[in-house]
Amino acid sequence: MQAQLKVSERRACAVLRQHRSTQRKPPRGRDDEAALTADIIALAKTYGRYGYRRITALLHHAGWSVNAKRVQRIWRREGLKVPQKHPKRGRLWLNDGSCVRLRAERPNHVWSYDFVEDRTHDGRKFRMLCVIDEFTREALAIRVKRRLNSTDVLETLADLMILRGPPAYVRSDNGPEFIARTLREWIAAVGAQTAYIEPGSPWENGYCESFNGKLRDKLLDGELFMTLQEAEIVIENWRRHYNHRRPHRSLGGQPPAPLTFFAPPMGGAMGPLSPPPELLCIPMAEEAPQSAYH
Repeated sequence: MQAQLKVSERRACAVLRQHRSTQRKPPRGRDDEAALTADIIALAKTYGRYGYRRITALLHHAGWSVNAKRVQRIWRREGLKVPQKHPKRGRLWLNDGSCVRLRAERPNHVWSYDFVEDRTHDGRKFRMLCVIDEFTREALAIRVKRRLNSTDVLETLADLMILRGPPAYVRSDNGPEFIARTLREWIAAVGAQTAYIEPGSPWENGYCESFNGKLRDKLLDGELFMTLQEAEIVIENWRRHYNHRRPHRSLGGQPPAPLTFFAPPMGGAMGPLSPPPELLCIPMAEEAPQSAYH
């Protein structure tokens, strides 16, 4: 407008109702914008099913002092998004009130377990026995074998109870591996109780079903296992990541069983995906030794 109409800057800004300082003050970007953008893209590529909120929590664990709004702005600018999820399915409520179930009140109070199936590249099926602590959401074990029966379930529970002690309750569905008399008698002998859900009511084992869905969505649907041994290693690595690094929304953005506690950063970022100094890292727990079947 100044060049074409031969008017002053004051007149042009007055007509356009634009503050004159915007003509002289160049836009200033943040010094760490490029590094933060690179970290967000790297995390989005590594964890393709995570949204910007969970990416923000991972950035906090890496030492960045950044809020979710800034991450969301960069997220949208870079065209990042989470792929479409599976459609929701309605619940089949029963008249006997079976959805009102036992709730975990403390760690090691209620364990739940269930089976998940997948196939290796040659088309052969293998099964996974997933055991979780419903209170802490920790994945206690994922046992991988071609076939799993009640004896394998008993051995898995025995290994966990040696390390952690017996829980008060063990929740499961009514599969033949879980209702076997030998398993039920052994659970009662160690001082725990069984809590079977109503037949045809998987939502009553909701915590384990939710974990199984995350396992399939975040790992199994995106991995091609050539051998059973490869599946065991990859699944165990994912279990450790789920327990020690993956932010859990219901736990305030913290993982279920963090190995370390990171103190809040003292202003500013600490570098792209670099861990905080040792002074900010306080050991909290050690990973339990692996069982014989890992």
